[in-house]
Amino acid sequence: MRDSYRDVIIIGAGIAGLTAALYTARQKLDTLVISIDLGGQLLMAPEIQNFPGYVSISGFELIKKIEEQARLYGAEIIFDEVVGIKPEDKHYIVSTRSGAEYRTLAVILAFGKKPKELGIPGEKELKGRGVSYCVVCDGPLFRNRNVALISWGHHSVESATTLRSYANRVYWIFPGEKPVDDEDMLNEILSGGNVELVANAKPVEIRGEKMVEAIVVENRKTGERREINVDGVFVEIGYTTKTDFLKGLVELNEKGEVVVDQLCRTSREGIFAAGDVAAIPYKQAVISAGMGACAALSAYNHVIGLKGGRAKVIADWRKVEIPKKTGKFFLKI
Repeated sequence: MRDSYRDVIIIGAGIAGLTAALYTARQKLDTLVISIDLGGQLLMAPEIQNFPGYVSISGFELIKKIEEQARLYGAEIIFDEVVGIKPEDKHYIVSTRSGAEYRTLAVILAFGKKPKELGIPGEKELKGRGVSYCVVCDGPLFRNRNVALISWGHHSVESATTLRSYANRVYWIFPGEKPVDDEDMLNEILSGGNVELVANAKPVEIRGEKMVEAIVVENRKTGERREINVDGVFVEIGYTTKTDFLKGLVELNEKGEVVVDQLCRTSREGIFAAGDVAAIPYKQAVISAGMGACAALSAYNHVIGLKGGRAKVIADWRKVEIPKKTGKFFLKI
């Protein structure tokens, strides 16, 4: 079925996508953000010391602040996975894994690198039906239930801490002897009594009919398998670039990144890109945020132009001319 129309749809709710949403919403564009998670790679940063305005802040805290700003100005955020974008006249039809379709005048690609998947039986079939890649997004849905968390390293501590506050029991699955080296931090998490460590474990199957019912893990040392009854499986094992669904729609480089010009325009009119999904040399939070703002203003100009208004960008409180494209691109970066 086809759902509602939006002026702009932003794919991704990392720092680039949320900043873009903040800017388009402030410009009174009907803004929808669609993302599989909230925060993206920034959630893996326990401490950020190089973002202007903060001597020290966690990635989680920074994302929450920008999310609140974007929502304040009217941006809508939904958790789903975009699986296709199709041109239709001057519009684009954005389709999601849940079966929803949205019609929009502009698209901003800001999904950075997507969460890595386990690649085991049952994962794809039960995605969105108990299999999640975002504790922050879906953790509250599993209040008083049993869940599995597949994650390790410092970023996993935030996820385990969040899940234990909701779930009845958390099975923390990881491939080594310990999920994190910090003993004090680990002991604090385990002090609640509802987190069980599943060490030296490799997930091999997720089981369930309509919803997740269990996960099967294999001991990496003995080969012994164990079935754990759970209602949800949270996978947080890193990120990778996934732009196959964009092939033939916009130009990609050899790494699968989206090629953009200095105004964050792609090779397809009406589609813009920002952040780590774009072909830029530096992958930094502050750069992604800046690109999100740039893509948003370019999208605003595009939408206003289609609606018959005069496209304009305000920079340093002055009106500036929009440079004309020469050939395929104005300037690649």
